[in-house]
Amino acid sequence: MDENEFFRQAALRICSNLEIEEAMFSCLQFLRQAMPADRIFLQCFDHGFGAMRTIATATPTECRKLDLLTPLSEEARASAGLKNLPTLSDIFIFEDPEKYAISREMIKFHSISCTSLMVMLLKSREQTLGSLVLSSEGGKKYIEEQARLLSLLKEPFVIALSNTLKHREILKLKDLQADDNRYLHGELRRLSGDEIVGANFGLKDVMEKANHVASLDSPVLLLGETGVGKDVIANAIHCSSTRRNGPFINVNCGAIPETLIDSELFGHEKGAFTGALSQKRGRFERADKGTILLDEIGELPPQAQVRLLGVLQDKEIERVGGTKTIPLDIRIIAATNRNLEEMVRTNQFREDLWFRINVYPIWIPPLRERKSDIPALLQHFINLKTKELKLPAIPTLSPGAIDTLMQYDWPGNVRELQNVVEHTMILNPSGPLAFEHINLLQQQKSSNLPEETIESDNLDDAITKHIRRVLGKTKGKIHGSDGAAILLGINPSTLRNRMNKLGIKYGRKASV
Repeated sequence: MDENEFFRQAALRICSNLEIEEAMFSCLQFLRQAMPADRIFLQCFDHGFGAMRTIATATPTECRKLDLLTPLSEEARASAGLKNLPTLSDIFIFEDPEKYAISREMIKFHSISCTSLMVMLLKSREQTLGSLVLSSEGGKKYIEEQARLLSLLKEPFVIALSNTLKHREILKLKDLQADDNRYLHGELRRLSGDEIVGANFGLKDVMEKANHVASLDSPVLLLGETGVGKDVIANAIHCSSTRRNGPFINVNCGAIPETLIDSELFGHEKGAFTGALSQKRGRFERADKGTILLDEIGELPPQAQVRLLGVLQDKEIERVGGTKTIPLDIRIIAATNRNLEEMVRTNQFREDLWFRINVYPIWIPPLRERKSDIPALLQHFINLKTKELKLPAIPTLSPGAIDTLMQYDWPGNVRELQNVVEHTMILNPSGPLAFEHINLLQQQKSSNLPEETIESDNLDDAITKHIRRVLGKTKGKIHGSDGAAILLGINPSTLRNRMNKLGIKYGRKASV
């Protein structure tokens, strides 16, 4: 056969299939017309294991993708390292395979009969990637002319092997990433989904509503102050839904510059604008088959609100600069600490978008309205920060520490409590934890309040002013040795009755 025709036909078969074993099977059928070929192997020497790794094999009747490691003796490893071989060229013939340790051990491992072997080293820039092995049976021997023909196919096989190794590496990394994602997803579910701190106390109503809507695909609107844990509740809804194995994409709408928000949410095509050097998938596209949380949705600029409305209505997007419509299968959860109803009235937020996202609103109460959760949250954050700070033991609490935390108003909510715990543990890692700076914050807050200047001769007004001044000194505490009742010289129950009559709020009533 003409060499050019031989190369063309064989190269076409080598490059005919993305699966290397299928390409080898097709190529073997063709090679059998020019030389004895009962089996073909693609393999590489794994220096880390000191073993030969077989990647693929083919016979006239079948082909298989493999990842088999053949353990080699020291003598065989020397041959695999290009020592003690029949020739120093890149292609050589084993006329007596049993004579050499490397061929003898490979034949025995694969349980094949063989009377002659032809091996071609596959090198790229002086680096040996692996080798191609042809075997024959029944006394048929390879000759130099056949070796010369096979050497013509070195470059196509080098490219095929290189692509195969890179493709398998990508698949391996993809599997590792998927495994990491499953692990992290499980950790998020453990920390946020299955173990919501306060689910049986202050957040009981919230969790009942979340569990009720989790199995549906309806939009959910989470309302509450900054730091109450809206993202945690959103993650819990996702983890309890049928989309739990899909992605959970969290987007802070207030943190994205207005000029980039369309690109971030919807993606862009290459060349869509200056600096768009490649195509980019947006957050919505990444959330396909999963859930997207649009945190601080009240910060979205008008143009983005229009495009978001289109996503909610049509479940499809177009990348910036693109014309192709991309269908989406997503569940949208929105969250905000702003009064969207008021924003609608002042034309800061689109009314039609408000109707779309306000299908199932869930109000998450601030920490000051669910102080019963503080002990559990405190224990949770202490355990969490002990691991993060790599402390040898969990620090203890000082007497009265819980009372200090229960008396504070927590304007920063759960996030502030977490920061306070971390701050205290950094300052005093071995404990006991006293949270003394909370007292300073409370005193500073009280000192910043303007004193009441009630110019009245009415006795009730004077008593009201006096009681409030004393409550300011005790930080709102009524009973106990440092409470207002002791300072005023009356019984705590009497003081509460007097405060009720005078309209002075205390406890939970004080934050209403």
